Amino acid sequence: MGYKTTGFALSFLRLHIFLLSYFTPFYIITLMSDLEQVHTNQSLSEVEGKYPATQSHPPQAIYAAPTIANPGPLGLSSFALTTFVLSLHNAGAGVSPAGPNNIVVGLAFFYGGLVQLLAGMWEFRTGNTFGATAFSSYGGFWLSYALVFIPGANILGSYSGAGVDPHALSQSLGIYLLSWAIFTGILLIASHRSSVGLVSLFFFLFITFILLAAGEFNNSISSKVAGGAFGIITALIAWYNALSGLLTRDSSYFLLPTGRLA
Repeated sequence: MGYKTTGFALSFLRLHIFLLSYFTPFYIITLMSDLEQVHTNQSLSEVEGKYPATQSHPPQAIYAAPTIANPGPLGLSSFALTTFVLSLHNAGAGVSPAGPNNIVVGLAFFYGGLVQLLAGMWEFRTGNTFGATAFSSYGGFWLSYALVFIPGANILGSYSGAGVDPHALSQSLGIYLLSWAIFTGILLIASHRSSVGLVSLFFFLFITFILLAAGEFNNSISSKVAGGAFGIITALIAWYNALSGLLTRDSSYFLLPTGRLA
């Protein structure tokens, strides 16, 4: 009886050792996995506590900016044509330089004035401050010049009344033209880093205004004719710059150089 009890105990002990040796690795692996999972959950909780989730927003649509054409050639063309017509009259090209030049009034109102003013407004849209200032200002110049010849404005009539100095109109026109010469000189300085074509344009326009102002101050037909000749050159340069802006790499087989200075 004692021998059987001892053998049973030994068998039970061997079975217990076998079970421990067999299941212990799995138990240890399971325990380590549970510990690692608990550590991961704690780490995630700490991260979420430090950086709380923000409310997500749906993606916003991206719209491409509309393409804006270059308004420069339009502004230069309107300036050039109106200047060309008036300068031919001032230079006495087929007409008397002292004769009427009211044919330019329509051009000055609509092409040199309104169209050039609109080109200046679009230059603001493209971010070109210089072009916007130049085109808008000379558009205003042509509109104001045309208004002088409109009878309803009574500008010329106010200089023909009794007791008015007969030279008052010429002196006033001289001041008017000299003021525009000063403004053109400002633009000439501001354009010194643009291009040779643009600098040449404002240089000849500056000389044109000076000669026309001198012609009014001195009642000199020769100065007016010289101003007309320089005005014709100015118009041709403006047309050249306009054509240079129209001939792009996408629309032309050749380009016109303007002599970039910057």
